[in-house]
Amino acid sequence: QLQLVESGGGLVQPGGSLRLSCAASGFTFDYYAIGWFRQAPGKEREGVSCISASGSTTNYADSVKGRFTISRDNTKNTVYLQINSLKPEDTAVYYCAAIQKLFGLCVLKATEYYYWGQGTQVTVSS
Repeated sequence: QLQLVESGGGLVQPGGSLRLSCAASGFTFDYYAIGWFRQAPGKEREGVSCISASGSTTNYADSVKGRFTISRDNTKNTVYLQINSLKPEDTAVYYCAAIQKLFGLCVLKATEYYYWGQGTQVTVSS
């Protein structure tokens, strides 16, 4: 059974850091690109970052460039999102998602992804 499980969220102060994890099971992980998305209350789900199946290519939303870093360890079937210099506007539920895409660039469009995790809450507040 294909499954994605996010973890690592929590309550942090502005300027703090978190590392989110997305653990995958039930499919050939290294055949899939993985994206991170977030959704704040009352707002649309937006793409944050994505990484190609091999890990060689990444994309970032303009709002997080220089602060967020995506990586993957295919031996552990896990994708990470390192989040630094957190801002209150980063507060959201963060989701990981998978799309079967062996080659090429990944995309930050939620409708293109087939499989989704349950989300992990990130709250940035003083």
